[in-house]
Amino acid sequence: MAQHIGIVACSAEGAALCYRTICGEGAALLGPHAHPEVSMHTPSLADYLDCIGRGDWPGVGEIMLRSADKLAKIGADFLISPDNTIHQALPTIAPRLPLPWLHIVEVVADEAIARGFRSLGVLGTRWLVESEVYPETLAARGLACVRPSAAEREALNRIIMDELVMGVFTPQAVAYHQEVIARMKQAGCDAVVLACTEIPLIMNDANAPLPTLDSTRLLARAALRRAVAGAPA
Repeated sequence: MAQHIGIVACSAEGAALCYRTICGEGAALLGPHAHPEVSMHTPSLADYLDCIGRGDWPGVGEIMLRSADKLAKIGADFLISPDNTIHQALPTIAPRLPLPWLHIVEVVADEAIARGFRSLGVLGTRWLVESEVYPETLAARGLACVRPSAAEREALNRIIMDELVMGVFTPQAVAYHQEVIARMKQAGCDAVVLACTEIPLIMNDANAPLPTLDSTRLLARAALRRAVAGAPA
């Protein structure tokens, strides 16, 4: 019996991609039409953004914890969150989590090491790329991290928050991501992390100047493996 996956969701488009990946790729491990039991709790994105806008990361953590508690009560065995930004708040609630948590950055780092990458560009919201969520975890695994410039952070944040999380996907957004990734390649990166869970909706290996590490699908696949094995992926 596969374990029950609990998804602590934040923005709908990224969470939906993670959910669809788990359900759609479960058959490869469990047989036709099969996938582990999956439950998802999604507070209002406005509640998260209110806290993030004020720099209230403990407040973000409390919202995450409420989701975690609800998922634990309905039988989830472990938790994931397909949202890179809110992982900044995870240390504020880690001792009180009711279930094990599969960390998205650890999953990305595992994949980078398995594929032999050494220097990773990181694309995401301004709040994420200005945090130490990726740099600290990657450095601990011997991986270098390159962030977007200040101007790029603002432009990427606008695209993510005003377009991607709203389900708006434009050629202009693709072109801008390509420009930023090309600069990261010139800076010595050998791969780029799509560290906003909506970016994989417009960027992939086929249209990016560097190999991509799709944090959304990587997390979903790691959760699948853990659910089937009953142990950490």
